[in-house]
Amino acid sequence: MTATAEQGAPPRWLPAAPAVFLVLWSGGFAVAKAGVGDAAPMTFLALRYGLVVAVLMPLVPILRPALPATRRAWLDLVIVGLLIQALYFGLSYVSLDAGISAGALALIVSLQPVLVGLLVPRLAGEAVGRVRWAGLLLGLAGAGLVIAGRSTVEATSTVAVVCAVGALAAMTSGTLYEKRFGIAHHPVTANLVQSAVGLAATLPIALVHEGFHATWTPGLGAALAYLVVGNSIISLTLLLAMIRHGEASRVSALFFLVPPVAAVIAWPVLGERMPPVAWLGMAVAATGVLIATRSRR
Repeated sequence: MTATAEQGAPPRWLPAAPAVFLVLWSGGFAVAKAGVGDAAPMTFLALRYGLVVAVLMPLVPILRPALPATRRAWLDLVIVGLLIQALYFGLSYVSLDAGISAGALALIVSLQPVLVGLLVPRLAGEAVGRVRWAGLLLGLAGAGLVIAGRSTVEATSTVAVVCAVGALAAMTSGTLYEKRFGIAHHPVTANLVQSAVGLAATLPIALVHEGFHATWTPGLGAALAYLVVGNSIISLTLLLAMIRHGEASRVSALFFLVPPVAAVIAWPVLGERMPPVAWLGMAVAATGVLIATRSRR
């Protein structure tokens, strides 16, 4: 049976998912930047995933969520967790630690919807027409304007750029894999399994190569709280649900709005102002996303 056949009816909250996902996911960049200075990158991620597991484990005997019914379903959950939780976030944080700016990382990762548009017809049987391609390219241009307008594009290390490209490949692969093979799981089950995969991948590196270095401050605690609830539990649940119940190219187009929304959130959180060209870029990106995500007639 294909993934499409197993998806079931879309949940009632799905129409609100893009807006909630966009705000919470975009806010994660400013929050992570504010808190990552107090912990090494893999240590920061290991703490994040460990807290997610600690939060969700007590809910299992209370809610008794359904477990994957087959070995293949277990394997699919693990693979998506490895691609998104371990590789995407892991390589992104290592890239930032190695010297790339948040703007340069965002610019590279913003290519994800374009890659999905190129690959999804072959890998997931999803057609991407000319109008949608126009929206994808317009969205990319808008995201680039926001990033360039804020003068935040800087890469001082080849390792940082390679890791950023690896993060791009990981998120693209995770999106396509979820679209092709993913089926609906209880949110507690999906998040618990995938966070456990992220913890298993990052904890050994944090212990051996970073000495599990972290300086406990109120900022670190607040950042972890936001990322555990807002990103790991809510945002990823919404992202995977949108991919399963929609077209991967349409869902991926939302990532063009991440740099603009992240820039707006960084204004009050980090004091980073938005110049006029960045506001123009936000409007261009929003127009592109509107075109790329419009429903087929």
